[in-house]
Amino acid sequence: MTDTNTTLDKDAVLELLKTVDEPEIGQNLVELKMVKDVVVDGGKITVHIELPTPASTSKEPIQAAVTERLTKDSGASDVEIVWTSKVRSSGGGRMDAQPIKGVKNAVAVASGKGGVGKSTVAVNIAVALARTGASVGLLDADVYGPSIPLMMGTHDRPIMRDNRIIPIEAHGVKLMSIGFILDPEKALIWRGPLVAQLITQFLNDVDWGDLDYLIIDLPPGTGDAQLTLVQRIPISGAVIVTTPQDVALADALKGLKMFEEVKTPILGIVENMSGFVCPDCGASHDIFASGGGERIARENDVELLGKIPLEPLVRAGGDIGQPIVVANPDTVTAKAFDQAAARVATRLAIEAVKKPRKPTIMLKTV
Repeated sequence: MTDTNTTLDKDAVLELLKTVDEPEIGQNLVELKMVKDVVVDGGKITVHIELPTPASTSKEPIQAAVTERLTKDSGASDVEIVWTSKVRSSGGGRMDAQPIKGVKNAVAVASGKGGVGKSTVAVNIAVALARTGASVGLLDADVYGPSIPLMMGTHDRPIMRDNRIIPIEAHGVKLMSIGFILDPEKALIWRGPLVAQLITQFLNDVDWGDLDYLIIDLPPGTGDAQLTLVQRIPISGAVIVTTPQDVALADALKGLKMFEEVKTPILGIVENMSGFVCPDCGASHDIFASGGGERIARENDVELLGKIPLEPLVRAGGDIGQPIVVANPDTVTAKAFDQAAARVATRLAIEAVKKPRKPTIMLKTV
C-alpha cells in the first residue's frame, strides 16, 4: 500500500487505473481511453470516466473497483467519479461499403422466417436504447410488411428539406418506413430491383443526422433486401430473432450463416416468445418449446442476448403504438428488452475496440 503521506499526482493515479479493467471489454480503463481526466486535490481524487455507451451495465463494477484501488493503494481519503458516455463507431461489414453519414453503428435485426416477432424486437430495442440517452434511428426495411408506423404510433408523412428526406420522430427515435409514404391498405407489388432501389434511397437520401445506433428491421429471409443492405453500407452487427421451436431455429440458422458469409459480425440471438407467464396464476408455460435460442447460440459461439417472454401487453402496446418498454417499463418483458438492448450496445462497444480498422491509404500529391 502507498504511504498515505506520499504526495499524490495525476500520473500516479493513472498508473493505478491501468490495473482496473472494463469488465465487458477486458482491457484497462486507461488503455481504452475511458479516463478523460484526473484531478488531485489534497486527499481527494476526482476521476472523469467516459463509458463506451450510455446503456453500459459496467458502471457499478467500475465504480467499486476504482474506488477500492485508489482508496487502498493511493492513500486517498475521498474518491469521486464523474460519469459521461460516448458511443464509438464499431465499423464492421464490407470494407468497400459506404457508411451512412453521421451513423456510428448500423444494426440489422433479422429472422429466417416471419411470425417470430422480429419487428417487435427491433422496435423495443430501439426505444430502450433511446431511453438510455443514446441517439437512435429505426429504419423499416421490411417493405412488404411495414409495421413500424403502427407499432410506433405515428402515421405522419415525411417532408423533404434540401433534397433530403426528414425522418419522423416518435418515442425519442427517428423513423423511416415505406408505410409513411404508401397507402397502408394497398399491397406493395414490387420485384427485387425496385426493393433494392427503395432501400438504397432510404440509406442514402434520409437525413438521419448524428446517430449512435441505426436499427434496421429487415424482412424475413435471405433475399434482395438483405443483400442490398450488406452491399451498400457497413453493417456493424446483426441480431437474429427466433422463437424456441425447431421450425424457427432452422430458418434462424440460415439467416445467421448468411451474415457470417458476408463478413457481418453476429451480435447475438434474441429468443422471442420464450415462455408464457399466466397473468392469473403466475405459472410459466413453454408454448413454443424452450431452450432453442440458447442452444443455437451455444452451437454457433454467439451470445444469447435475451429471452423475451410472451406477454399480452406486448401485443397490446404494438397495436396502439406504445412499445412495452414505454407503456409498462416495470414488467418482466420490458426489462428483458432493456437487457437485450444493453447487450447489443455492449457487443458493439467490444467490436469498436477489438475490430481491426480499415487501413488508410495516403496518396502523395506531385
